[in-house]
Amino acid sequence: MTDPWTAQAEALGAFIRSQRELAKLSLRQMAELTSLSHPYLSQVERGVHQPSMRVLKLISQALNLSAETLLVQAGLLDEHDQAGPDEADLTEQIISLIHSDHRLTQAQQAALIAVYESMLRG
Repeated sequence: MTDPWTAQAEALGAFIRSQRELAKLSLRQMAELTSLSHPYLSQVERGVHQPSMRVLKLISQALNLSAETLLVQAGLLDEHDQAGPDEADLTEQIISLIHSDHRLTQAQQAALIAVYESMLRG
């Protein structure tokens, strides 16, 4: 039987791995983005290490996730205590995601952002 901390670390690691894979990042690419070592990130994903707040923040930035999302997954923040993003943060995140989608040309990204912003004004 595994203790709750081990189960929590494994669940957090699995969540981080799934988010990294969704972002189509290799472990090495994520190591470069976070300035953390590849072996350490591998251990976090396998639940061997419970990452510090600093590491969670680096990982959340690399994955374009809110730090709060990772804190909830790490069991350090109750889901009900999580403050929702304010409108400016949400708009910034959406625009950032549009810019990060390399399947779209710059013109397509600009058009999509223009439509999105016009809908917010309307």
